Amino acid sequence: MAADIKQVKALGLCSGGLDSILAALVLRNQGIAVEWITFETPFFSADKARRAARLNDIPITVKRILPAYLKMLKNPPAGYGKQMNPCMDCHALMFRLAGKEMQARGFDFLFSGEVSGQRPMSQNKNSLRYVEKNSGFDGFIVRPLSAQNLPVTQPEIEGLVDRERLLNLSGRSRKPQMELAARWGVTDFPSPAGGCLLTEKGYAARLRDLFAHQETSRDAEFFLLSHGRHLRLNADHKLIVGRSKVENQRIEALIDPAVDTVFRVKGYPGPVALVPNACDGETARQAAAICAGYSKAPVDEIAEVLVIRGDLKKVLTVMPIAPRENRSLLL
Repeated sequence: MAADIKQVKALGLCSGGLDSILAALVLRNQGIAVEWITFETPFFSADKARRAARLNDIPITVKRILPAYLKMLKNPPAGYGKQMNPCMDCHALMFRLAGKEMQARGFDFLFSGEVSGQRPMSQNKNSLRYVEKNSGFDGFIVRPLSAQNLPVTQPEIEGLVDRERLLNLSGRSRKPQMELAARWGVTDFPSPAGGCLLTEKGYAARLRDLFAHQETSRDAEFFLLSHGRHLRLNADHKLIVGRSKVENQRIEALIDPAVDTVFRVKGYPGPVALVPNACDGETARQAAAICAGYSKAPVDEIAEVLVIRGDLKKVLTVMPIAPRENRSLLL
């Protein structure tokens, strides 16, 4: 009786986009057991990957990696893109972490949906090679959509994957992927745009400011960078002011009452304002006046602002500072 043949297992990085889905299906159509791994930080979510896994019946592991990611983000060897996006070192880190999971769980190789030449800076052949060399798993990363345009990998040499049944996609056109999706009945997938806050100009500017003024930050402080107006009051403090009811709610959800200082104008509709961490009396008075200036309180009358930190509450009487006077403080 012939011995049982061990099924080949591959672990893929998943963004949740069409390329990730197609890469997994190319391998699964060869009889390879595919699973995904995806990573979460305050800068990018795993929601799309979770949805793709559910729709395509592919097991997925989600890992939060903020400490390791921050270490890389503050000093990426390959530098940044247009904003604070360290794309090549980000991909190398993800493959490094995925590779450890591969080893621990007995997968045979790694894969991704990267397409050679799709992104001129981060997915040209030199960039793909940089990522592989710096991942620690050189030779064990298969890119099924572009494999025939790239060097032969160890899994192909060992016969774990059939190179002839891999693809040769390249360039920025999405037409081949769309045709393949239609052929395989893949109809539900997100658009390829967006997803990483580090590529956004406004978010990147606020993140640079945070790194410049704080050695360490709480997770909530990275999420707060997406909400409200941010004003740098001094080297130790900044003020975050909600711009709408929805933003007020989002800021409120991120408050740590044990350490954050919250400002609310009494008697008039207005924003939730927040100074992350404690602040001194002079800073609190400035923050209260700015908060009042963004409320419906009359700009030429003294306003009362409730200041809350944990169980401590006090009321400051201040003259509102008009928003036009704060422009130099805005981040």
